[in-house]
Amino acid sequence: MTQGSRKVVMTGASGHIGRVIVPLLPQDWVMRRTDLTAHEGISALDVSDLGACREAFAGADAVVHLAAVSDPSASWDELLPSNVVGVYQVAQAVADCGVRRLVLASSLHAVSGTPDESQSRASDAPRPGNLYGATKAWAEAVGAWLAATGSASVVAVRIGNFAEARPNPAAPDRERSTWLRSAWLSPRDAAQLICAAVEADGFDFLVANGISANRYRVADLQVTMQQLGYRPLDDAWQTQ
Repeated sequence: MTQGSRKVVMTGASGHIGRVIVPLLPQDWVMRRTDLTAHEGISALDVSDLGACREAFAGADAVVHLAAVSDPSASWDELLPSNVVGVYQVAQAVADCGVRRLVLASSLHAVSGTPDESQSRASDAPRPGNLYGATKAWAEAVGAWLAATGSASVVAVRIGNFAEARPNPAAPDRERSTWLRSAWLSPRDAAQLICAAVEADGFDFLVANGISANRYRVADLQVTMQQLGYRPLDDAWQTQ
């Protein structure tokens, strides 16, 4: 299938990441954008509803699953519908509909329980430091299950600190500011990463770190660059 004929469904399309990167994705993709609430150009989809997911994914070549509660301090009750039940329903619908590729939004919070001085590698086993991170570890496990038992291939992207602007180096909490910069993922790099995760071949299941080309990196990008062909352009330490 050529890039121009790809039908790509995105969940969480009006969220923090989706609303920013959609205009930067290939214009010849046939995009169906979904979110919990319908509005201009976006269809309603509750990812905890298996039947609705099947209907939304019918005929799709790829599903980019961004829908989630993304608050690291969220409670179990807040996380359960989308981050736990929704991940399973999306994966099951992908299998039922014969979708080729599922791209899952994981997070560096899936490994945030590791020592601060260590650089995260894509091969690191999950070690979440909060319940939100545990739901992202669950997403990775569901993705691995889908890839092992179905026809879909899966990329779980451990997204870092996605922000439209470079983190402020003069932030009052110097330690926090340094982490935000070393984990920064810019909009154009995020769009390139999602595009690469949809397009790349040669694997069944892949965990990939998702940050920009920061001078100091909280996460290693070797797997992401080698397996997906990702070539990030932005650096949180740039002055311009």
